Amino acid sequence: MPIAEADHFLSECQKLHQLITIGGADVFIKETRFKSWSVERIIAHLHVWNRAAHLSIADPAGFAAFMVDMGKALAAGGMAEGERAFLNGLGGEALLSDWISFAAQLADVARDRDPAERVKWVGPDMSVRSSITARLMESWAHGQAVYDALGVEREETDAIRGIAVLGINTYGWTFKVRRQEPPEPKPFVSLIAPSGEVWSFGDDANEDRIEGSAVDFCRTVTQTRNVADTSLRVTGRNAALWMANAQCFAGAANPPPLPGERRKEG
Repeated sequence: MPIAEADHFLSECQKLHQLITIGGADVFIKETRFKSWSVERIIAHLHVWNRAAHLSIADPAGFAAFMVDMGKALAAGGMAEGERAFLNGLGGEALLSDWISFAAQLADVARDRDPAERVKWVGPDMSVRSSITARLMESWAHGQAVYDALGVEREETDAIRGIAVLGINTYGWTFKVRRQEPPEPKPFVSLIAPSGEVWSFGDDANEDRIEGSAVDFCRTVTQTRNVADTSLRVTGRNAALWMANAQCFAGAANPPPLPGERRKEG
């Protein structure tokens, strides 16, 4: 059976592409509330790591070589410099076109693979399903900054379920990346999907609970919003600790935005 998250990833990219396309001549230099990155910087970041994900699935040796080169660039000048070197001057409309075209290629290479096939990544190895879900998550999360900067409310769909599941599955990661033991029991989570369907995870008898909007949960675990800026109902110490630091993405421990720091303009 095809990996549905591959199509969800491509659809999210296409929606973001359409938003940027109608954003006007100055859209690429528009500054967002995500670390003051421009729209162009966000698309560049997504494009570089989409290409890395494609290599990890289709060309493991190529991925290993990419990581060696990127590691050298990161050590010399940081992520932005490494990504600029990789893109070799690609920007603006040409970058946007290359990004959306390649997103389709990534979706194609992931869609019909064995979902459980293991692939290398920057952090721990992961399944192909998890890899393309991570690209969906990154596209959705970084896309949020673009929607916010342009003052547009995104129309959400139940395709975000993959992001919610990733958030659930990275409960332990949130603590381990901070060199802490994940507290037990893991909270029960009950989310209302954009369609109105209820998604439940864990033991309903657990007193530690997170309840509310699936969109708000996804925004919290991707750190596009502080939990205080959502309508989530968080009950219990373990749930509060999780939501205060939730991080569903790889890399070093990253603090969530301050309350009110990331929001829609206008």
